[in-house]
Amino acid sequence: MIDLHLHFDGSLPVETVIKLAEKQGIELPADNKEELAPYLQAPADCKDLNDYLSRFALPLQVLQTREALTEAMKDVIEELEEEGLLYAEIRFAPQFHTEKGLTQRQVVDAVLEGIEQGLKKHDSQKLETRLILCCMRGADNEEANLETIRIGEELVGRSRVAAVDLAGAEGLYFTGDYARLFDMAKEKKIPYTIHAGEADGPESVKAAIRMGTRRIGHGVRAIEDAETVKEVREKGITLECCLTSNIQTRAFLSPEEHPLLPLLRSGVKVTVNTDNRTVSNTTIDREFRILKECGMTEEERQQMLLNSVRAAFLSPEEKEKLARRMKAAF
Repeated sequence: MIDLHLHFDGSLPVETVIKLAEKQGIELPADNKEELAPYLQAPADCKDLNDYLSRFALPLQVLQTREALTEAMKDVIEELEEEGLLYAEIRFAPQFHTEKGLTQRQVVDAVLEGIEQGLKKHDSQKLETRLILCCMRGADNEEANLETIRIGEELVGRSRVAAVDLAGAEGLYFTGDYARLFDMAKEKKIPYTIHAGEADGPESVKAAIRMGTRRIGHGVRAIEDAETVKEVREKGITLECCLTSNIQTRAFLSPEEHPLLPLLRSGVKVTVNTDNRTVSNTTIDREFRILKECGMTEEERQQMLLNSVRAAFLSPEEKEKLARRMKAAF
């Protein structure tokens, strides 16, 4: 299995949050897994996006030291290993982890160390990972975003950092307003993906395409405009779809109404991802099980996994190797 759209802070195991809080003397609203889980996992009847986003408060609180960042990422990697993933791209915003004095670069270095520790513990020959650094939509964080881009320039091609992203309150801050940021990424030859077409509609998707992206996080509200779907299809844009989280944030009301399979059947390069494993209480296997219940065929499952291989932030040689491993798994 492959997961191209996985947020670090939304995917911390509940046990990890408890462990890190104890080590740092942080008081939690509950001190056992069963009672704490509702504070970290969005309910099936999640009210809206704000209700969903409230589940990130505790993870961010415990992820403000070098040691905590390393240990948490190690735990996430070990969970992915245990589930048998072949490849994962994990994304996060370094600027959200500087409240106790760390620089963004120190944050990224701590997370990279956690990846190495997690892979080394299992002597991993199966899981391969890459890291995506998120810039954030906001009113007064331009310098923080520019710093993220500069770190991307330093580390892409020299580490597991593979790309940058734009995330955050899409409905409040229009995607196109960040064109300058991604012009800089393009100039510095930093690969990128952009969140669009989840909280905002087709115009957000169009703006992301105008900014030169080859991948879009979510992108599913392109379905509301036939011309946008046509543009996505004809330009070969890959959509990083996240079914469960889209339903929880009320982008769509049920799996049956979600446009993932209709977009795939219209010729769009669709992939299946978890978004936030803990907040959405999901795994890649679970996402595919839900799609199977909605009528997905085995051929469609294989096509979406191969779409993920082709869209991965990897070299052509690495993609070829991953494709062979994926086809062997079929």
